[in-house]
Amino acid sequence: MRRINICLENKKYTNIPIWFMRQAGRYLKEFRNIRKSNPNFINLCLNQKLVSEISLQPIKRFDLDAVILFSDILIIPYGLGQKIIFKKKNMGPLLGDLNLDLILNVKENDFINRIKPVYKSLNLLKNNMDYKNKSLIGFAGAPWTLLVYMIHKRSPKKDFNKNKILNDKNLLNNLILKLEDIICLHIDKQIEAGANVIQLFDSWAGLLSKDDLNKYCYSPTLKIVNYIKKKGIPIICFPRGIKKEDYKEFCSIVKPNAISIDYEIDPEWIKNKANNLPIQGGLDPKILLTSKKNIKKNVDHYLNIFSGYPYIFNLGHGILPETDPNIIKYIIDIIRKKKV
Repeated sequence: MRRINICLENKKYTNIPIWFMRQAGRYLKEFRNIRKSNPNFINLCLNQKLVSEISLQPIKRFDLDAVILFSDILIIPYGLGQKIIFKKKNMGPLLGDLNLDLILNVKENDFINRIKPVYKSLNLLKNNMDYKNKSLIGFAGAPWTLLVYMIHKRSPKKDFNKNKILNDKNLLNNLILKLEDIICLHIDKQIEAGANVIQLFDSWAGLLSKDDLNKYCYSPTLKIVNYIKKKGIPIICFPRGIKKEDYKEFCSIVKPNAISIDYEIDPEWIKNKANNLPIQGGLDPKILLTSKKNIKKNVDHYLNIFSGYPYIFNLGHGILPETDPNIIKYIIDIIRKKKV
């Protein structure tokens, strides 16, 4: 029984489905052991045997309701030929110079061949008979978020000049159209390989002003959502950082199968404004670093608000590296005891 797929279809379920963004990652010792021996992060994402192993680590430990492919949203710029390295000590990804002409002329087959191990990894996960009852989540970054990384060449947390990007209309408009097409292609290949749920991460949507949201967030995301819906596969959208009224507008315009909320969004408010869309997430990852009493209080808060409403338990962003894995188990135990 794939609880997440059932929820996304707005059907009745008896146990609240659970998965966590970044559930396969640095908070797990078993992942850190692999990472230590594989310093090149992109190469790790292209190692189908290790990707399959890493993707299943949290499932073996916690019996969550979804396997999410271990990969990165920046695999798309890499597939388009942009150089990417990941620096340690919180520097994050550093991207090479952007050659727009080169990227615009990348053929579909060249892109697919460059990152083919990603799809082979998904296929390995699909064919693992031990986890047939789990949802298998593929994902991609949304056009705006990928564009920000590709042009700024690093996380926009540092020295980001939004106006510089928005003022170069030729670069902006050509790149976003290319990204729309490549994201659809990338997701299509993930579905072919076995993904039965897709999540689209617009991690930096919150950088956009209200006037720019429609052109650079809603409209390109809608194109991708409509494309995926035609495949008969549900899609969850996560426009992180936009204001609550913009979440409401996003739901009414884009109409994904579910909306994933960040921890700035009032869960009671979004429940009444989401046009009956299933809702995912919300809990602040920092809460997981506090006492069990406080964690239970906050988990119960979300469970009580969404009682009787289609809801997937998750966080409002990824699990932090310093999180104790025992706390993940503690949260799961709370949720498993809660009947709808």
